[in-house]
Amino acid sequence: MSSTPEERLAAAGLKLPPTPAPVAVYVPAVLNGHHVYTSGQLPMVDGALPLTGKVGAEVTPEQAKELAQQCALNALAAVASVAGDLSAVKRVVKVVGFVASDPSFTGQPGVVNGASELLGTAFGDAGIHARSAVGVSVLPLDAPVEVEIIVELHAPMGA
Repeated sequence: MSSTPEERLAAAGLKLPPTPAPVAVYVPAVLNGHHVYTSGQLPMVDGALPLTGKVGAEVTPEQAKELAQQCALNALAAVASVAGDLSAVKRVVKVVGFVASDPSFTGQPGVVNGASELLGTAFGDAGIHARSAVGVSVLPLDAPVEVEIIVELHAPMGA
C-alpha cells in the first residue's frame, strides 16, 4: 500500500474529523514511547451524538456498527493529534469496544466490527488487532457505542 491512511480513508468516502473535545477531565490521547493510547471515543459528529439509546432497542445493530466506525474515526483523529499524522502508525495493537446493550442483545462483536473494518481500510494488514467487544448497561451521554484504541508508532515522537 503506497498511499497514506488518510488517502485510503478518503478513497472509502471517509474523512478524518477534528479531534473531538473531551466530555470530562481527560485528554483524547496520550503518547507513551512507541504507543498512543486513546481515551474512549464516542461517535460524536460535529460535537453531537447522532443517536442515543441501547443497541437492540432504540438503536439497530446496523446503526450501531456505523456509530462504531465513527468512534474509530474519532480515535484516529485523537491519534493524529499526538502523532502528527496517521503515517506515523506502524500497527493497530488493540481495540476495546463498549456497546450499550438492551439486556437481550448479544451481537456486540458485530457492532464493534464497524471499528475494526475501518482500521483495516486505513492500515491494511497493520490494522489487524487484538480486540474486546463488551456489552454494558449505559455509556456517557447515553451513547450507544464507545471505542478506544492502542497503536504502535514507527518511532517515538522527537526520535
